[in-house]
Amino acid sequence: MDLLLQTAGSLVAILALAGLAWWMKLGGEPKLDSEAAVRRAAGEVEDGFDPVAAGFDGKAAIVRDAQGRIMVIKRHGNRFAGRVLGPQAKAGVWQDPGHSALKVDSGERRFGTVFLDIPAPETWADAINRVNERRDA
Repeated sequence: MDLLLQTAGSLVAILALAGLAWWMKLGGEPKLDSEAAVRRAAGEVEDGFDPVAAGFDGKAAIVRDAQGRIMVIKRHGNRFAGRVLGPQAKAGVWQDPGHSALKVDSGERRFGTVFLDIPAPETWADAINRVNERRDA
C-alpha cells in the first residue's frame, strides 16, 4: 500500500510539472519559419555569419552570406546544427510527381543529408555545386 501511494504521488507530481512546462511554453520544437529565426540560427552556428539570402521550410534552412559562403542548418533535438559547405558538398533536386525539393549532402557523414522544401531548389543546388568549382581553380 505504501508503494502504491508513493507511485501515485510521483505520477501526480510528474503530471503537474509537465502541465506547468506546457503552460509556460517551455521545450517544444524550434522552427526555422522566419527570416529572423534563420538569421538567429545562422549566428548560433557561426558567430558573425550574416545571411543575405535564405531559403527555409520550418525544419531546415539554407543561407548565403555576402562572401558567397553557403550554410545549411537543420534541427538537432531542440537546437540547431549547421555547416558552412565546402568543396565536398553536393546538392541536387529531389523529384516527386508534382513536387520537388532541395537535397543537400554536406559531405560530412555525421551531419547527413538535408532535404528542404523551398521554392527554386534548382538555383540553390547550382550555387552549392559551384562551391566546388571555385575551390578547384
